[in-house]
Amino acid sequence: MNEYDSKAVGDLLNSTHGFEISNNPEDADLILLNTCSIREKAEEKVFHELGRWKKLKEKNPNLKIGVGGCVASQEGEKIAKRAPFVDLVFGPQTIHKVPLLLDSSKENSLAIDISFPKTEKFDVIPKKNDFSPSSFVSIMEGCNKYCSFCVVPHTRGHEISRPLDDILEEVKHLSNKGTREIVFLGQNVNAYKDSETLENKKKGLGLANLIRQSAEIENIDRIRFTTSHPFEFGEELINVYKDVPELVNHVHLPLQSGSNKILKLMRRRYSIKSYIEIIEKLKKIRPAISISSDFIVGFPGETQKDFKATLDVVDEVGFDESFSFVYSPRPNTTAKEMEDLVTYEEKKSRLYKLQEKLTNNAQRISRRMVGKVERCLVTGVSKKDPSELQSRTENNRVVNFGDSDDSLIGKFVDLEIVDSRSNSLRGVLVQ
Repeated sequence: MNEYDSKAVGDLLNSTHGFEISNNPEDADLILLNTCSIREKAEEKVFHELGRWKKLKEKNPNLKIGVGGCVASQEGEKIAKRAPFVDLVFGPQTIHKVPLLLDSSKENSLAIDISFPKTEKFDVIPKKNDFSPSSFVSIMEGCNKYCSFCVVPHTRGHEISRPLDDILEEVKHLSNKGTREIVFLGQNVNAYKDSETLENKKKGLGLANLIRQSAEIENIDRIRFTTSHPFEFGEELINVYKDVPELVNHVHLPLQSGSNKILKLMRRRYSIKSYIEIIEKLKKIRPAISISSDFIVGFPGETQKDFKATLDVVDEVGFDESFSFVYSPRPNTTAKEMEDLVTYEEKKSRLYKLQEKLTNNAQRISRRMVGKVERCLVTGVSKKDPSELQSRTENNRVVNFGDSDDSLIGKFVDLEIVDSRSNSLRGVLVQ
């Protein structure tokens, strides 16, 4: 979501003020930091980065510095107290107002707008005109779930869905520019509602309809979505995997914990049994489907028994690439007030055990792919070797292969997987 928003701000400033991206902060006239506050560590990084930029402003008083995103929404004017040299502050819903904030910012005066004007920003952001084989499309903002650990409803507001026709128009535009893969984005993406499903209680129906209609658009050959919530993963969405081959053989479905007790404390609104049932239904339709997830370790009240339950579910499901973190107390959340008796050392120890198991699972899946031919979308030049190309499999694995033919970028190729490495695969083009 932040990548999508950051690109949109850059495009907007280019069209309104003629700004271009600089790779060197010392050459910049304007530096914007788009932030995340889902974890405390990410939030602290914001102020460390601002501290480094303060020296740039001392050298160049005309330099403008802005902070956007969730930390901006959460902290507001407090940012100026910790970093008084910041000129503008904007929230996730007001990225379209950055040009106006920039114009109104004055010395010793903070220009700020962290309001929640629903989907107004999508009407202002210019259409993406550069070529990208895979493109993000934001379909909704905010979240209504109020999980006890999560700050998102406070920083991004309540769930607001974009009109279906607007999204389809953006997908068609991207398709005409050469995009072959669409990634639908939302904090709670399967809670998306179009005008026809607004009053319908069938979980996931809005996203299911969007996927079906997007798959009919010419040249859109792959569709992904993230991040989904198990509570909203209903039959309508599950059936799309049966009916729409363009929907990839991969789903990211955050579990957070393998303990029903912890899930209840987290206010996740599903049980391990109901989560496993979703996985079983998906695997019945797509036996080779890849499942990735998110996990929080050391949530207040988590015992060794609760943690072992998480490890057991990991073994049962066989998760692919997943994200896992030590619990981080966030402001304005109910979990922040819960008694936490687990030491940080114990939390780190549990995280290490979980990540070791998740890594082994992912590497096992990668090794099983060796010797198979995978249909891959060529996304660009390899980051490590400019003489090679980089691509992605349907289950989101990076595959590098020895070919410098740039005309392949944006096309699908068949690659035989010949080697499995820690963070990527190696492939050979099948003629």
